[in-house]
Amino acid sequence: MTVAQIIAPPPARPVPDVPPVVEEALGEAERAELKARIKRLMQEQDAVLLAHYYTSGDLQDLAVETGGCVSDSLEMARFGHAARQQTLIVAGVKFMGETAKILNPEKRVLMPDLGAECSLDLSCPAEDFTAFCDAHPDRTVVVYANTSAAVKARADWVVTSSSAVKVVQHLKEQGKRIIWAPDRFLGDYVQRATGADMVIWQGACVVHEKFKADGIRELKAEHPEAAILVHPESPADVIAMADVVGSTTQLVHAVKTLPNPAFIVATDIGIFHRMHEVAPEKLLLEAPSGGKGATCVSCAHCPWMAMNGLRKLARVLETGANEIHVPEAVRVKAVRSISRLLDFAARAGITPGTSAD
Repeated sequence: MTVAQIIAPPPARPVPDVPPVVEEALGEAERAELKARIKRLMQEQDAVLLAHYYTSGDLQDLAVETGGCVSDSLEMARFGHAARQQTLIVAGVKFMGETAKILNPEKRVLMPDLGAECSLDLSCPAEDFTAFCDAHPDRTVVVYANTSAAVKARADWVVTSSSAVKVVQHLKEQGKRIIWAPDRFLGDYVQRATGADMVIWQGACVVHEKFKADGIRELKAEHPEAAILVHPESPADVIAMADVVGSTTQLVHAVKTLPNPAFIVATDIGIFHRMHEVAPEKLLLEAPSGGKGATCVSCAHCPWMAMNGLRKLARVLETGANEIHVPEAVRVKAVRSISRLLDFAARAGITPGTSAD
């Protein structure tokens, strides 16, 4: 029995079942006109584009073309800190914009759509989480990057999918007992890897929790040469099937470096754009979320990530709308927990890449 079953946190708040508004597909002429207009506006406003792996190919391509960044959320924020530009455009979900602002308080941070939320963030409201942490003051609070600025401010450590095991192992060796939030599957993965005493918040990613082991098993039978790549936000039986378990950056690296001609990829399909770029000769297969108990054949794309688009990006640059603000008292506390990770990563020689982080 895990510690999470002995001392259970309150149930995660249900994620609102409201379909986000996704931009309609672009024709080639409109795409070219929008990209030209955005490039001009970015130059005029001293702006750089930071795009997550899960956003559209249009946004990822534009970021590359304009000298921006396509990566995970923490690297996006760090890139923005090093960039000379004073305006950061964050194409992703809201916690990513907040993280960029936390690490870059002197810069203007804009997002194409402030309604682009994250199910993990929504499942861990700051007031509920703070009350739970206050009820267990003897535990060290470790939160995943996919959380609000206010939750990061309450935490002792912020971690990413590639650094979580190493950080929790480090804390365990110091005799620390852990509160982990918000992803229960990643928390379970970390607990099994480290044996740490952990209380695990019961949140989940709406994309990764849908992957089904039986569906992947059937697809593997059709493609026995394929390696299975899994993000650790997935259920334990899916993780158990993986040839590689890793962050978004680590999964892209696996496609580039492993000899397999094909890959079954259990993460958001937005990452396929980058994978095709680094390994155009490889066959990429969506890990199915179909199977026993499934609600769809493949739900492998974050609906909030899909809210980002070129039309909204152009509108934000033209109007100055959708600026991210983080109260200074919250930012100061949040930057402390993020800085612990950055300092630890530098000492340990690890790259703290994340997911949807």
